Amino acid sequence: MAKFELVMPKMGESVAEATIINWLKSEGDRIDLEESVLEIATDKVDSEVPSPVEGVLVEKLFNENDVVQVGQPVAIIETEGGDGADAGASSAHAEVKQAVEVAEKQVEEAVATVNGTTGTSEIARNSNGRFYSPLVRSIAEKEGVTQQELDQLDGTGSEGRVTKKDILAYVENRGQSPVASTASKPVEAKSAPAPEAAKPAANKPTSIPSGPKAPVYPGDEIIEMDRMRKIIADHMVMSKHTSPHVTSFVEADVTNIVNWRNKVKAGLEKREGEKITFTPIFMEAVIKAIKDFPMINISVDGQNIIRHKSINIGMAAALPSGNLIVPVIKNADSLNLLGLTKAVNDLANRARVNKLKPEEIQDGTYTITNVGTFGNVMGTPIINQPQVAILALGAIVKKPSVIETPEGDLIGIRHKMFLSHSYDHRVVDGALGGRFVRRVADYLENWDLDREI
Repeated sequence: MAKFELVMPKMGESVAEATIINWLKSEGDRIDLEESVLEIATDKVDSEVPSPVEGVLVEKLFNENDVVQVGQPVAIIETEGGDGADAGASSAHAEVKQAVEVAEKQVEEAVATVNGTTGTSEIARNSNGRFYSPLVRSIAEKEGVTQQELDQLDGTGSEGRVTKKDILAYVENRGQSPVASTASKPVEAKSAPAPEAAKPAANKPTSIPSGPKAPVYPGDEIIEMDRMRKIIADHMVMSKHTSPHVTSFVEADVTNIVNWRNKVKAGLEKREGEKITFTPIFMEAVIKAIKDFPMINISVDGQNIIRHKSINIGMAAALPSGNLIVPVIKNADSLNLLGLTKAVNDLANRARVNKLKPEEIQDGTYTITNVGTFGNVMGTPIINQPQVAILALGAIVKKPSVIETPEGDLIGIRHKMFLSHSYDHRVVDGALGGRFVRRVADYLENWDLDREI
């Protein structure tokens, strides 16, 4: 018999750890190939971890609610096989471990650059028999937390490990006189300024101000935010802190689209088994406009602009819990309208039942959100970092409107909607942001009533 180590899988470039939220198998249970063993949660999405081998679960290395680093073993599975299988498993684990160590080294180097340091970090990776992750050490150094303070901090992670939540809670409650940090030490007058020192790590703010203490009145109910709501809150505050938001509005006449959809939706559903909503139609117009204005499809990395070749469209979807998730259609420009319809329906349906894969909510380059679903005529959406723009689609309403004809102007009933385009004024000026949303409206207004799908 051979023993196989099931490791925490890699779930995206920015995901370094995950929380075990539920074990689906107990010790002694038989596990089939690709059968799910446990459920995990990251700051992106919940997911299941399948087993790449058949065997018996002989040992769980972590409990529920424990935070586990990517590449770290979480369970031991006993398989049928000899030393060769065991050696293969060990080799695979060694490769994963090596990759994790390389990633950790890159994070450490990036943190050192941001803090303007080139020497060894003042916060030890291991101290008093306890491991400190690169993220925890980065926060400690940034907030002026000393090694002694960190060693005395009670950790809620596995084996008393200090988690991100622990260090942030400590910083928030330690008072307003933090110990001087490495970044605040005096610099010799002859030292050349470090150009990268002003660059926020991963485009995140160095400090996010907290609001005033909220009063609690008799009869009030205190409801703790769930994990996803906390993540959304942090992401929204970070986005507003990172990007100076500007919003441009355009009202579009979508009468042709409404009439065309009413004409084709029954036949399409009968033929393809798919319901066509307005979302893929609007998405197609956005894709065309991005091709016309590619500098909307960018991200900011310090003082560099990354212009993305791929057009990956995120679509904000409301969950039954009231929370929000943004599944992404990768290379959306390669799909026709029917392909977009199928992709939108598939992602939306699986989002509602929490069946999205981690990679399906990553790597978006532009996002749309349909506030019209809730009867809102317009909104001022917050940019989904690290993107630089987002489009809110308002409710379609009937309005009296002036219609220009060769015989003169007439008053008619038209279907109108507002498009609200928020963009990052660091890199997108009003001319580009305004022309882009106007171009989207033009594509919608010039819809071909005779188009086939």
